[in-house]
Amino acid sequence: MATAKKPARPPTAEPKPVKCPTCHGTGEVSRTVRVGRRQRVVGRQTGLCLACLGSGEATTG
Repeated sequence: MATAKKPARPPTAEPKPVKCPTCHGTGEVSRTVRVGRRQRVVGRQTGLCLACLGSGEATTG
């Protein structure tokens, strides 16, 4: 006696990763550069986001 085959489920799409709230998914953040004794502001510089380590995805946990 043969059993009826169940229809195969379509593969589900993986959920999209959540963007990092600190860098908004870019992986870089802007910081003010200060120099001198009186900490004079000379500009801005981009650097690696320490919350997501440059991946742009929020960490879980």
